[in-house]
Amino acid sequence: MNFRQFAYRNVVRKKRTYAAHFLSSAFSVMAFFIYAVLLYHPDLQGQLASSSATASYLATMGLKVSQYFIFVFSFLFLLYSAGAFLKARKKEFGILLVLGMTEKQRMKLTFAENMLIGLAAIASGIGLGLLFTKLMLLASAELLMLEEGLRFYLPLHAVWMTAGAFSLLFLAVSILTLRVGRVASPLELIKEDNKPKPEPKASVWLSMLALLLIAAGYGMVFVFVYKRAFFLWLLALAIVCVVIGTYFLFTQFSVYALRALRRKQELLFRGINLMTLTDMAYRVRDNAAMFFMVATVMAVSFSGIGACLAIGDPDRTEKSYPYAFTYQFFGSENEQAEEGRLARIDDALTSARLAFTKARLEMVTAGDSGVPVVGLTSFNELAELRGFGPYALGDNELLIASGLVSRNNGVYHDEEMLKQARTLMAKAGDGTMELRLNGRTNDSVMPVPSDVLVVPDASFGLIRGAAAGDLTNTSVTYYVVPEWEKTLDLARQLEAELSTDAVMADDAFSALAIDHHRDRQLNGILLIISVLVGVVFFTFAASFLYFRLYADVERDEKQYGMVGKLGLSRQELGRLVTRQLSVMFFLPFLIGVAHSAVAFVNMAELTMYSMVNNSLLIYGVFLAIQVLYFLLIRWRYLARMRSRVA
Repeated sequence: MNFRQFAYRNVVRKKRTYAAHFLSSAFSVMAFFIYAVLLYHPDLQGQLASSSATASYLATMGLKVSQYFIFVFSFLFLLYSAGAFLKARKKEFGILLVLGMTEKQRMKLTFAENMLIGLAAIASGIGLGLLFTKLMLLASAELLMLEEGLRFYLPLHAVWMTAGAFSLLFLAVSILTLRVGRVASPLELIKEDNKPKPEPKASVWLSMLALLLIAAGYGMVFVFVYKRAFFLWLLALAIVCVVIGTYFLFTQFSVYALRALRRKQELLFRGINLMTLTDMAYRVRDNAAMFFMVATVMAVSFSGIGACLAIGDPDRTEKSYPYAFTYQFFGSENEQAEEGRLARIDDALTSARLAFTKARLEMVTAGDSGVPVVGLTSFNELAELRGFGPYALGDNELLIASGLVSRNNGVYHDEEMLKQARTLMAKAGDGTMELRLNGRTNDSVMPVPSDVLVVPDASFGLIRGAAAGDLTNTSVTYYVVPEWEKTLDLARQLEAELSTDAVMADDAFSALAIDHHRDRQLNGILLIISVLVGVVFFTFAASFLYFRLYADVERDEKQYGMVGKLGLSRQELGRLVTRQLSVMFFLPFLIGVAHSAVAFVNMAELTMYSMVNNSLLIYGVFLAIQVLYFLLIRWRYLARMRSRVA
């Protein structure tokens, strides 16, 4: 048997330990390859650019950034995993050195094993990527709403790019981990597993500091969002505090909490609690760094996917802008051209046999305050299209129609709006009228960001007739089309015609179907990016757990074998293993959920959109995967441990 065969058989012999490491590496290669296939697809950018330049730019940048993320985190993951694997093999290396292997040969052996696993992961990842390329292209075309689809092609550029990048990555990891396991005496390596472990200790001050840092980080995030203190240093400081606090939470507070539980004699000597709490303290201390990384990776995955789902949710478009077509004309001249354009829209809808209703209203905006003002009659006509109203006002009353911002965040400035109305009436020449607020409506009548003042027609006439230089006159026509989903092609045609008509430039046309289609594409891009990256991170976390469990499997077999001789039953072993594995699998998950939940609450405030459904969906899916993974590992691990218990 030559040296290369020895390295190969070493890897094959430890295939169970290397399994999760290899699979997660192959999956990251596959994700990187899929992003490269989409990035260099000859049809993707052309179709996206034709419908939205924003979508095309976001797709290009998003796919590139995702590749960078996967590459960097893969490097960190592989560096940690390779180093941990080698540390777990110190006894093996010690025996080999005693038998005559030189330190240079040991380093050559570890280098060959790492590269062997890396090349196998690259080949498997690219192979799986090619196998699922057609499926991913079909799914991407559906998510991005590409009418012409994405044809299959042989992505040679993506293959060479992926193979080259990850070959360099595995080479760098193999070189950086060469010195792991190098000590002065081989005897130290052989005795590594037999060294008694010191009792886990924790500082009460660092334990309290962990909670204080996390609470401070959460508090700074809430100040950043709710107090509108948009300082980048504040957000960065909050993240640093939460990260450091999470590290101390696992390395100090968790150990301190377990020691506190062990001091309660009644609890400690009940059933198998003595073994559970004692062994758990050692496991938590030994795996604290791993728990910290898993919790951080999960928090990033949950938050990233949630943010992308919220930003790109296409349903927000219909809720915010419910009208099929909106035509705005700024100014009060050239009404004949305005009527001609409205007639063109009406004729297009009639020719397409699409039923529609419309309402036109006049609106004025004060130049100094930017407050929009409309008359009651035209506002009621528009409200009737949406099934709201009618609203009634007295001669000296006004109504505030909430804009998108107020409706979403629930923050109202009624006194300020009333003050602006009185100022406008004073400028209109009727400062003696004592205006009072009739109320506020949150009905979605006018899809504008700011609040709108609704005043009686007589007051509106006075305001509109005031100094023209201080006010901007705008006429807006809203179209309601029950079958607006069928208007995409028509809307594109009208947009092209109206934008090329040079009769007047002081107008604007928008269509719900175009905005909805664009947002669906943006949502598809963000979904493709976030879900794949999130799943890659999640597989890294699962691999960490798998490795840490099987790295100690031989020690656990000896421990449970000895305890079994003292009377531990198979049922008690099952309960003991279930408790220990539950902590390993679900403690980092819960911390990740807590961190991401704070992020979701603040994202909801920033985006003015509820994150409840998205967050529950994300937590539910990942929890289901985690539970299935837990049950599988528990079944395999418990079967092996029970074979050692008489």
